[in-house]
Amino acid sequence: MSNHRDVLLAGGFAAFTVDLLVYPLDTLKTRFQSPDYKKIYYDASKNAVKKRLLFRGLYQGVGSVILITIPSSGAFFTTYEAAKTLLSKANPIYNGSALVPQPLIHSAASAAAELVSCFILTPAEVLKQNAQMIRRPAGVSTSKASTVFQPSVTLQALKQFQRPSQLWRGYTTLAARNLPFTAMQFPTFEHLKESIKNYRKRSGMFTGGLMETALTTAVGAGTAGSLAAVITTPIDVVKTRIMLSAADERSEAAAKKEVEKAQKQRQSLDKLARKKGVTKKSGLAVAREVMQESGVKGLFRGGILRCSWTALGSGLYLGVYESGRVWLGDQHE
Repeated sequence: MSNHRDVLLAGGFAAFTVDLLVYPLDTLKTRFQSPDYKKIYYDASKNAVKKRLLFRGLYQGVGSVILITIPSSGAFFTTYEAAKTLLSKANPIYNGSALVPQPLIHSAASAAAELVSCFILTPAEVLKQNAQMIRRPAGVSTSKASTVFQPSVTLQALKQFQRPSQLWRGYTTLAARNLPFTAMQFPTFEHLKESIKNYRKRSGMFTGGLMETALTTAVGAGTAGSLAAVITTPIDVVKTRIMLSAADERSEAAAKKEVEKAQKQRQSLDKLARKKGVTKKSGLAVAREVMQESGVKGLFRGGILRCSWTALGSGLYLGVYESGRVWLGDQHE
């Protein structure tokens, strides 16, 4: 029982720490991937980025994410550790070795954990990304401690949604991004962590201390995370666009009614589309739109930022989690 509590506490504390540190980079990534990036943050006449506007309000929407990330990350690590243990025990031994390779066990465990975590995280992710795109007045300071959580911006984003179901728009793309990401990251991470540990043992440098555990985990996780981040960037671009359009999307039935009404009143359908937004689009349709707008390059927009904050975030996240779990275990002993 205490072990599960340790996993929850360590996972929650790791998520809280990392979210505060890397959130500004995530905000910049969202703005770069937004379909309105060139319209809002880029000055075509000067061929330059509007830096003051781009870097304003970098912590917008962070409050909702911190509140939901703690339980979602706790759920992820609890599910991951339980699934890893269960699958490892169920793995049959054939000729002295396990039938299913350990990396596949780690991939399957992380996939199960992601499905649980994504369901909890999606509403906060949708709110966060919409809050990150809200333009605050130029006179509002973002340096004061009172503006860090920006409750008014989060509430402003929430008011854009008419139905609770809209907050889960993008669950499938979030899962589609995170499943291959964790399937690549965790086996690579576990392999690198063990390789570093074995190398230090052979070199006579291994101590087993808390700081060594944290650094070993951070290096392995940061390297694995950055590689997985680059590969999954196109899915992340699609996810960002779907979540940013969630507040404007309506059901097909509602859209048809609006069109029929407009036709009866002889209104312009183009005007109606601009006023009411668009119908729900699939991830494939969004990917095609991005390709038409910017080519393959558009699918990797924000990739460097995503790679950077994932390397930093994954290293800190799993480093704090692993060392926190070890420390809590020592306290019980």
